[in-house]
Amino acid sequence: MPALLSPSDEVKFLQIWIFPNQRDVNPRYDQIPLPDLNVHNTLHQVLSPSPDDAGVWIHQNAWFHMGTFDQNEHQTYRIKSSTNGVYAFVLNGSFTIEGEALAKRDALGVWESTEVNIQATSPGSRILLIDVPMSA
Repeated sequence: MPALLSPSDEVKFLQIWIFPNQRDVNPRYDQIPLPDLNVHNTLHQVLSPSPDDAGVWIHQNAWFHMGTFDQNEHQTYRIKSSTNGVYAFVLNGSFTIEGEALAKRDALGVWESTEVNIQATSPGSRILLIDVPMSA
């Protein structure tokens, strides 16, 4: 059996905390495979407020989408709620988001808007969009 921990291998993960939209809910943790991420040039939903949607669900008016894009591919993401904004995080490669050039591990917030325009500027670029309420 291979070792699960390594003292020398780099670990790459994000731990993202979202405040729930109601009090006294049981904490949730979920881990799922994401085979759709192998399909390029589209945003795949990985989290939503509904257990019936694609991906995992949480107690919040929030949606996460991920996608891997070929160079020069463009996508417009429509923000799900008028009270939400989007935090765009570049996981790999590079993007132009709303005219701003971003590289690996760069991020950009967009709020008071209805959509976010993204364009991959290098091959195999991967992005995470976090669509969340802008106030408690």
